[in-house]
Amino acid sequence: MMFHKPTFSGVTEAQRLLITHWYECRTPDGLVPRDAIDPGTVRSTLACLSIVEINETGEGRFRIAGSRLRDIFGQDVRGRQVAEIAGAYGEGYALGLLSAVERGEPVGGVMETGGRLHAWLRLPLADDYGHLTQVMCHDELIAHRRALLPTGLEGQPPRAPVPRFAA
Repeated sequence: MMFHKPTFSGVTEAQRLLITHWYECRTPDGLVPRDAIDPGTVRSTLACLSIVEINETGEGRFRIAGSRLRDIFGQDVRGRQVAEIAGAYGEGYALGLLSAVERGEPVGGVMETGGRLHAWLRLPLADDYGHLTQVMCHDELIAHRRALLPTGLEGQPPRAPVPRFAA
């Protein structure tokens, strides 16, 4: 099977690191086993990482949640259903999860809400049976647009207060 070049390479340096590692871990069938992700390689991003497990009905539950997610969601989300997380960030979080699982590849973007920029990334992970059952997520609050890479989504980070996905 031949794979195309990634259409989304991230909007922050941390996202680029995670996407590069995710592609390096791909198996010949195009999946990334959850056990293939090396915590040492992604160590610098751990505070902003979470792992969401998707059940057979498509609902997600936070299995792991980095310490900085508390800043984004205003609460500790470990063990909670994604649907329980209210507000614009929770809604955008859920949309990215479904898109990553459906596409089987990285998706992400930037949301601007209340003067804050939220750079997000979703990377699907396969279980031992080859099913996409988990999503590794990176969520980062950005103080200034200058922190975004110049080659963000479609050349510029979106300014709308709704989540935007990679094409």
